[in-house]
Amino acid sequence: MKTEALDPRYRDLEFWPTQQAVEAMLEGQMAAVAAIHSQTTAIAAAAEAAAERLGTSGRLVFVGAGTSGRLGVQDGVELNPTFGWPMERLVFLMAGGLDAMTEAYEGAEDDSEAARAEIAQSRICREDVVIGIAASGRTPYTIAAVEAARAAGALTIAVANNAGSVLAACAEHAIVAVTGSEVLAGSTRMKAGTAQKAILNLLSTTIMLRMGLVYDGRMVAMRITNEKLLQRGCAMVQDIAGVDEAAAMAALDLARNDIRLGILVAKGLSAEEGARQLATSGGDLRRILPALERRES
Repeated sequence: MKTEALDPRYRDLEFWPTQQAVEAMLEGQMAAVAAIHSQTTAIAAAAEAAAERLGTSGRLVFVGAGTSGRLGVQDGVELNPTFGWPMERLVFLMAGGLDAMTEAYEGAEDDSEAARAEIAQSRICREDVVIGIAASGRTPYTIAAVEAARAAGALTIAVANNAGSVLAACAEHAIVAVTGSEVLAGSTRMKAGTAQKAILNLLSTTIMLRMGLVYDGRMVAMRITNEKLLQRGCAMVQDIAGVDEAAAMAALDLARNDIRLGILVAKGLSAEEGARQLATSGGDLRRILPALERRES
C-alpha cells in the first residue's frame, strides 16, 4: 500500500536542516495536488450524478475514519454558510462518532457492524449521495458504510489515494488520487489528506454549481451572518438586479437577507411571488431571471 510505504529518501528526515525538511514537505503537498489532475473527469461525472440524484430532498452523507472523516465533516459543514445548503440535508458518519473529531477512538475504523447500523439508523435511501473517504481505500468502517448505502439505493462516491482499492471498487464513482508514500512514513494527514481536501472542495462545489446555487460566478445562496457578508450580498443584488445600493439594501431587507430573493424583489417581484418562483425553480435564478428581463424589455 503506497500511502503507508517508507520513502528511503526521507529515512533520516529528523536530522535534516529545518528549512530543508519544510521544503521537502512542501514539495510533497504540491505533488499531492498535482495527483488530482488525472481525476477531473471522475470528479465532474460524480458531481453531475450527485446533483441529479439529490433533487429537492436528497442528503449529502460524508463517511470516514480519522483524518479522512474529519476532512469530510470540514467540507460538509461549509456548505450551509457558503451555499445555503440545509443542515438537515447533511449527514456525517464518523468511525467512533462525532466525538472522534477531537479524540482518537482506537479500533473504531475496523467496526464494520457499526457502519452498517449507522447507515440503517440514518435511513439512507435512493435520494441520498454517500461519499466515503479513506486514504488507504481499505478502511473497514468506510467500506461497509458505502456497501450498505449502495444496497439501500443511494448514489455512492469513493475518495481514495491507492489504486485498485476495495473502497474504489465498491462505489459507483471512484476518485483516486494516487499520492504515493509520505515524507513522514504513514502520515496520511499530509499528502493524502491534502489531496482529499482538494478533491472534496472540487466535488462539493461542483455539486452546488450544478444544483443552481451559483449565479454569474457568485455565491448567491450564501447565508448573511455578519456585516461583511451583508455588504457582499448587497453588492450582488446591485450588480445582478442593476439597482443602486439603497434599493439593494431595501430589497434585501424585504427578503430577510436572502440574496436570491433580494435580487427578485429588486427586479420588481413581491417577496411572496419571488419566494414562490424560487421554490418552483429549485432556487435556480437562471430559470427565473430571463423571463423577468424579457418582461422588462
